[in-house]
Amino acid sequence: MGKQPIGVFDSGIGGTSILREIVKLLPSEDFIYLADSANAPYGQKSSETIIDLCKKNVEFLLEKDCKLIVVACNTATTNAISILRETYDVPFIGIEPAIKPAALQTQTKKVGVLATKGTLSSALFNSTSKLYASGIKVFEQEGTGLVKLIESGLAKSNEVRNLLEQFLRPMLKEGIDCLVLGCTHYPYLIPALKEILPNNVKIVDSGLAVAQQTKSVLKKNGLLNDDSTLAPKNIFYSNTNLAVLKELVNNSGVEVSYLDF
Repeated sequence: MGKQPIGVFDSGIGGTSILREIVKLLPSEDFIYLADSANAPYGQKSSETIIDLCKKNVEFLLEKDCKLIVVACNTATTNAISILRETYDVPFIGIEPAIKPAALQTQTKKVGVLATKGTLSSALFNSTSKLYASGIKVFEQEGTGLVKLIESGLAKSNEVRNLLEQFLRPMLKEGIDCLVLGCTHYPYLIPALKEILPNNVKIVDSGLAVAQQTKSVLKKNGLLNDDSTLAPKNIFYSNTNLAVLKELVNNSGVEVSYLDF
């Protein structure tokens, strides 16, 4: 089992920001990444549609013999992961907005969350906020339009910067000192965010925590691959234009393929 690949899926290319952290921590593992970009963004879809798309993604990765699946999408996690765990006999790692670390770090007791509608309206997000953000004021903002722009390779565009300024202005006026990135696409906006945010505002995302949890679950289930004699094999699939995905993963030992899916 240890030599089987780890499966990772997202509504598009955003989950590669999570995968990057997992690869750093688990350099001997093989990975299969599925970008369901043809259906991005998930955040504007109904919960039923999101669940159906997630099942389709999982079944593809199980056909590739994946030993563990990372749901590298906040919206997919918050809407579908409990059902995925009930349906499939494989460990799942989910992604949640990093409310807990932000609540521990904030000095002003005011935290901003930039996420999709599908994440912010989910029961899991609301329960997580209640559990970890007691005594903290949380300011929520839908990042409408950001995912589509990132999927189009426009993360550094003026259009993205204008949207970010519009979204962040009200939260900054309220005095937030932590900004939670509640979508795996959003770490690709960090360069623009650093230009907009004051120095006292910390950017918080889930990447490292997810990588650590992935390693922990693999170890617990006896699934770690400790064989470093073979070069790891990483395969990326997308069901839309491959150009942006290829740009993000442009390094040796990576295979990027179109999937009619």
